[in-house]
Amino acid sequence: MNDEFYMNLAIEEAKKAQEKHEVPIGAVIVFQDEVIATGYNVRELSQQTLSHAELIAIQEANKKIGSWRLEDCTLYVTLEPCPMCAGAIVQSRIKRVVYGAKDPKAGCAGTLMNLLDEKRFNHQVEITSGILEKACSELLTSFFKMLRAKRKQSSSK
Repeated sequence: MNDEFYMNLAIEEAKKAQEKHEVPIGAVIVFQDEVIATGYNVRELSQQTLSHAELIAIQEANKKIGSWRLEDCTLYVTLEPCPMCAGAIVQSRIKRVVYGAKDPKAGCAGTLMNLLDEKRFNHQVEITSGILEKACSELLTSFFKMLRAKRKQSSSK
């Protein structure tokens, strides 16, 4: 298995979010070449701040492994982690993060800052970016384009 294979699984998770009219972001956590957890955004449905794809997947992985430490796991996520998710990734001791699209508004894995490789923390995370970037970006772009069109249509009535 390779990064593209697992990113495709994260994209499938993102599509589940989109079907529920959520921002299409998906995450998959892999341990020893096995998917142990998945997640997708449900923030609008749940009205809970912490309902990001990464956090949902981390909680599921914690249950599966039976530990808060995810030391030998890789997290695949369609969008660069935000500050909240980056903090949870560091705290969970995830070894590696692979993401698709950069996030110019909240990206904390290298775009705005890099919390995953902050030397002052007691854990740093290996980062691979740009895996299936175009597919991940297009999901988000088309979602927000559709949202704007719906808003424009409802405001013109």
